[in-house]
Amino acid sequence: MNKKLLIFASGTKDAGGSGFKNLFLAKRSGILKADIVGVVSNHEKGGVWEKAKKMNIKFIHFDGPYTADNYQKIVNDNKADLVALSGWLKLVSGLNPAKTINIHPGPLPRFGGAGMYGIHVHEAVLEAYKKGEIENTEVSMHFVTKEYDEGPVFFRYPVEIKDGDTLKSLQKRVNDVEHEWQPKITNMVVSGEISWDGANKETLKVPEGYGFV
Repeated sequence: MNKKLLIFASGTKDAGGSGFKNLFLAKRSGILKADIVGVVSNHEKGGVWEKAKKMNIKFIHFDGPYTADNYQKIVNDNKADLVALSGWLKLVSGLNPAKTINIHPGPLPRFGGAGMYGIHVHEAVLEAYKKGEIENTEVSMHFVTKEYDEGPVFFRYPVEIKDGDTLKSLQKRVNDVEHEWQPKITNMVVSGEISWDGANKETLKVPEGYGFV
């Protein structure tokens, strides 16, 4: 029996949800061997809702308060075994850190933390690149703990930065890598190939070559 996956994806009032859609397509193609039991967004009629409606996936509107009790209720009500954050911009509280994962569009820990999401990450990365401080950016995936982006990182994939890059061109290149790898790596968490005990980072188990490529 497949494990049940619940996705949290903020999106925007007008767009968003491409990561959620990509996970759904990966489920349909067999790359992701999990049952998607729903998608959660803080925008009631936004881009995530539009995509969920088209794909006939249960949509849950969650506009706060973002407390541990409320997070736990959503997960328990949907009988989810695992939670994937895919563009969820709110601080998560009360969920099992061994069963909750996130994807981040930049190198961690330097380009993580409160306020470091989406275009803000790419702005900081380009600034560091122009100063000669870094040579490339990354797509990172990590387990979710009580602080933004501080859980153990289990996947890193370098993404080239080009001298003529704009925020839009860099964002596109990062998104392409996210869409290629997020379903594959999520499936490795689903299968147990990637895991930890939720408390001690030393227990992190990652197949060779995935944590620090």
